[in-house]
Amino acid sequence: MMDMTTFSRRALDLILSSEGLDHGGWPGGASGVTIGRGYDLGHHSRAEFLADWAPYLAADDLRVLAGAIGLVGGTARAYAQTLKGRIRISRNAADRVFFDATLPKYIALTKQALPGVEKLPLDAQGALTSLVFNRGASFGVEGKPSWDSRREMRAVRNAVARGDLIDIAVQIRSMTRLWIGKGLDGLIKRREAEAELIEAAALEQIAAQGATSAS
Repeated sequence: MMDMTTFSRRALDLILSSEGLDHGGWPGGASGVTIGRGYDLGHHSRAEFLADWAPYLAADDLRVLAGAIGLVGGTARAYAQTLKGRIRISRNAADRVFFDATLPKYIALTKQALPGVEKLPLDAQGALTSLVFNRGASFGVEGKPSWDSRREMRAVRNAVARGDLIDIAVQIRSMTRLWIGKGLDGLIKRREAEAELIEAAALEQIAAQGATSAS
């Protein structure tokens, strides 16, 4: 398992509590069929899936779940209906894949997508990893609907480059506009938790700077 001494414990708890343990369900929205700790089959290749899960699942389960690769939205919802009661993911398998494959992947993706993130406090780094884990690292395509839906992601990238923790929190909280009234309250709650964790890191940073100045 990865060395957890370099990742925020509070952010880890946030991610795990938000993701839960899935057995082939569909979380909603643009998600795909999800297993384990937020392992979204709609956003993994077949090769990734087999590499990550082959040590823990029977051949028949691997075959059935591979059918969900690349499916998102309503198509994933329909496929998830066919999986009810057929797939059981053990807690041990879910944790091994999460710590050995998923979390390291998203830590690296967060660093790649948000230059300068490694200079932020660990709790802020972790909250941003939670964000990328959940929303991905896309910044939208100009002229497409994604340009508006991803405008806060671009603002977060700019705020990270400046080291502006408060603006990062503001932008994450602003994203909730996308899910209000759409039955996706879990996403709203998660964005709020990420923003609060970053704000707490900002306050701790200010207090530390004040203590240094006073000494």
